[in-house]
Amino acid sequence: MNTVPLVLYAVALVAYLWHFARRQPTVGRTATTLLVAAVLGHTFVVGMQTMEAGHVPVTDASSAISTFVWLLALSYLYIEMTTDERAMGAFILPLLVLLQLIPALDPGVEDRAEVLQGPLFGLHVSSLLFAYASFALACVIGITYVLLFKEIKAKHLGFFYARLPSLQVLDTMNQRAIVFGWIFLTVGMVVGTIWASQARAYAAADPRVQAMSLQDPKIFVAIVCWAVYSFEAFAARRLGWGGRRAAYLSALGFAIVLLNFVPISYFLTTSHDF
Repeated sequence: MNTVPLVLYAVALVAYLWHFARRQPTVGRTATTLLVAAVLGHTFVVGMQTMEAGHVPVTDASSAISTFVWLLALSYLYIEMTTDERAMGAFILPLLVLLQLIPALDPGVEDRAEVLQGPLFGLHVSSLLFAYASFALACVIGITYVLLFKEIKAKHLGFFYARLPSLQVLDTMNQRAIVFGWIFLTVGMVVGTIWASQARAYAAADPRVQAMSLQDPKIFVAIVCWAVYSFEAFAARRLGWGGRRAAYLSALGFAIVLLNFVPISYFLTTSHDF
């Protein structure tokens, strides 16, 4: 089922790239329409998987990535419709397509263990995925900020200058995405701590619960991620670290997020693999 959203996102990507290059309003509206269709199709897939598993599909690495892509697409679509700015789609859609390739090629199987049932686990994972979606947006916004800054610094006001919002607008969008993501990341970690303490009752039946600790790569990287974004939020407000510094920190933070999504989820984690 994950192949359908992949194809729709890929078609939307072509439209967004065409719009970014040509800046034709008709093409832009077509790109948005295609993205809406992709999100609706992905919503249907996530809904079917939820009904089949009995909970939001997040316990398997592939399904978690698919749900993340869905949330990222929704987040971007909200920003686009509230700002009427489509230029970022040319940068967001490639990320959606690349990540959606993973669940399309390796669908995975949802874990139905009893320890994973209940609202706390769902809230924990959903909060983290919302946070990661915000950080992905911040990363893309940061990259576009740097591209535009370099063009302005070189006094060559051309390709990006004609297509992207101003540096001030990009910086404001970046900081808002970071704060929004940090709030959800903090909520997700706090709820996860509460859930983990309650899950100890299942340690005998599920050795993965007993093995959860700070040495678990997934938990350790999440803490590092929280520290990076906490520093970025603090630096922006107290040290005046905006602009390029915030953009580079956003890229660094999301690189850490991607570590948790792909290499750690698939190759390194032996305990916290749900």
